[in-house]
This record gives sequence, structure tokens and C-alpha cells, in this order.
Amino acid sequence: MKKKLLLQMDCDAQASVFDAVVAHDAGVDALFQQSGVAPADVRNQVYGLMFTRGGEDLKNSAAFIGGSDVVVGEAMLKAAQESFFGNVRVSVMLDSNGCNTTAAAAVAKLCGSDGLKGKKCVVLAGTGPVGKRAAGLMALEGADVVLTSRRMDRVEEACAEVNERFNVNIKGAEVGDEAQAKAVLEGAYAVLCAGAAGIQLLGADTWTANPALLRLGDINAVPPLGIEGTKAHFDGEDMDGKLVYGALGIGNLKMKVHRECIKRLFERNDMVFDAEEVYAVAKELI
Repeated sequence: MKKKLLLQMDCDAQASVFDAVVAHDAGVDALFQQSGVAPADVRNQVYGLMFTRGGEDLKNSAAFIGGSDVVVGEAMLKAAQESFFGNVRVSVMLDSNGCNTTAAAAVAKLCGSDGLKGKKCVVLAGTGPVGKRAAGLMALEGADVVLTSRRMDRVEEACAEVNERFNVNIKGAEVGDEAQAKAVLEGAYAVLCAGAAGIQLLGADTWTANPALLRLGDINAVPPLGIEGTKAHFDGEDMDGKLVYGALGIGNLKMKVHRECIKRLFERNDMVFDAEEVYAVAKELI
């Protein structure tokens, strides 16, 4: 049987050690790390995978796109898919800066067994890659999604990107202080804090006093946490009937999802793991 070969294409000057460790833990036999990869470089890299094996053996070669720049990663994924023709292709996964696996894990946790259909969900400080993907996935679950930022121009731009990418209709709101946070969370069932590390987004008095708010998630593990009065290790901690998921609780599922997606790359040669496909795996593993 052919060895499982994974091409790791990273746009940064040094390819991610994190992604390399996950690949090995997922059972990859050999890992080829390429750093400083630009979208224009992708086709020739992918050709190296496609033209060295054929038929059933193609499923034993796959590509992973990483790096810290998600926009570049998306362009690299597009370039990879444009390199394929007919059945001459390999499976590929995008997870630049952990965007897809983190968002998928967070939404799967908040969704739980009750689902989000018809429920109001808020993504605070959601104009980054994880926040936008989480908002899109929530909307695909049928939620009424509000994405926020301190600047309305950034919110409008982010919402337009999400709506086009996921074919949904999320709304935006400007939230720059606790009063605005309290107002946007009125009637909300779930909230995800997706802001930068070390910035508190939601005060304890605000979320504990909200009777409708039943699920809370935070992807920030650096003190102060995004949700005051919580811990990073919370993984469905029940606080007066509200289930709270901290960054480490979400991160545990993120790691499982990341490894499982890598494993599945080698089941066929035509798999593409972007946000939706990664989220489907997260829902299986929750």
C-alpha cells in the first residue's frame, strides 16, 4: 500500500509546526512542508502530487493549506482547485490560522443537540476570519445572526463577505461598550466572543442578567477572557442554566476535528475541506 503523503503549503516564512504535529498525529506517513508559498506557486506544487501517482493511488496524496493569512489561504485553495481536471486531482484542506476548525468547533458546541434554527445568535467582535466563518455556519443552521464590531464600516464589509460566501443574510451591529453589548444581546439565545486575545467583550452583569441567553462561547484563552466570570477550560459549564464554553473547551474539539479531517483526506482523492465540510465533521464528533 502506498504511503500517505501530505503536502503542507504555508504562506508564512516558516511553515507551521502546529499543523505539522497534527498531521503526524493524524497518521500521515510523510509530510512535505513548503513555506513562503504564494497562490501563483500552488499549481506546480499540486502538480507534483497529481502527476506522480495515478488511479487509486491518488487518494494517498493530499494537500493542506495553512499559514497566518487567511485571505492568501483562500486564494491558494482556489488555485489548487483550478489545477484539477477530470479525476486527476487530490484532496485538499484549508485551515489557515485555524480559521475553519476553530469556527466549526465553536458553532458545534453552541449548537448542541437543540440546534440554532430560528434563534438569535450574536458574534461579538466577529470581523476576523473565525468570527465570519462562525457567523456563516450559524446562519446555515437557520439562526438569526448578528455580527458586531466597534466600527460600523468594518461590520458592513464583513457581513457582505459572509452573505456572499455562504449565501445567507446576516446583520451587523456596532458594539463598542457594555451598553451596546447589552442591547444587541437582547433576546439572543447564543453568543460567541471572537475578539482578539486579552480583551474582555462581555461583562458578568450583562450576560448573567439576560434570561434568554443560554449558550456562551469564547475563543480567547488569554486573560482577561472575552466573557467575564468564566474560565478558559469550561466545556459546557452550567452557570445558572447557561452553558459556557471557554477557549480550551472549544479547542479540545478543534483538535479532534483537525486530526479527523486530515485522516479523511486520504479516503478519496476528490475531497475539499473548507468551512462547511469541516463543520460537518465537527457535528459528528461533538
